[in-house]
Amino acid sequence: MPRKLLAEFFGTAVLVFFACGVATMSFGSGFGLARSGGGLVAGVVATALAFGLVLLALVYVLGPISGCHVNPAVTIGAVVRGRIDPIEAVGYVAAQFVGGIAGALLLWGVFANSPFYRRRVTGLGADGYGNASMLHLSGGGAFLVEVILTAVFVFVILAVTSRLANAALAGVVIGLTLTFVHLVGIPLTGTSVNPARSLGPALVVGGTALSQVWLFLAAPAVGAVVAAGLHWLIYPEPAPAPVETLSPNPTA
Repeated sequence: MPRKLLAEFFGTAVLVFFACGVATMSFGSGFGLARSGGGLVAGVVATALAFGLVLLALVYVLGPISGCHVNPAVTIGAVVRGRIDPIEAVGYVAAQFVGGIAGALLLWGVFANSPFYRRRVTGLGADGYGNASMLHLSGGGAFLVEVILTAVFVFVILAVTSRLANAALAGVVIGLTLTFVHLVGIPLTGTSVNPARSLGPALVVGGTALSQVWLFLAAPAVGAVVAAGLHWLIYPEPAPAPVETLSPNPTA
């Protein structure tokens, strides 16, 4: 269990540090590389790829140890589907939140050494709605889109990690799914689908990001439950084989 919790802590910290780092450099005021020269679309694509590729690598590195949830929403989906013990899940979620905060603090420590960085102005890749959204999406719209995106993401994870799936390709599918989820979600909310990824930057930045973070804690949790229910409907547990078909003789 300690190794699993360490893996979840480490993986979440790495995800926040690298992926939120790209998001900050792409869209943060003062850096704003995407807005100044690279183009907004380039920034969206770069950030989406950062999240997807980092997770892809983590799945293959940490998957054999903890399953590489690195996301409380994924853990919630696994609990609902009976794939992880609820007590163990509490430890997972705690490790993920601490890892997200640690990753955000490390990222802030790096950016703070740049004369162009201002914590309250540049931000740290935090999510948001209203004026904090590129498209000024309302709170209700933001909640809905986060539920939808999280449900799709968690459903895919549950599906590709089932006994019927090809385990060798799971990391690729999961990474690509997180990428296209971000391609849609970044202009809308910044894309959370991961409460730990949202809480870390929000705590460091404070202000609007912190006041709005409740939505990015609640909506992914709802989306995870929706995903688990959908997965149960589409992939029901196979019925046990009838007793008469079983034989004590393996060669029969």
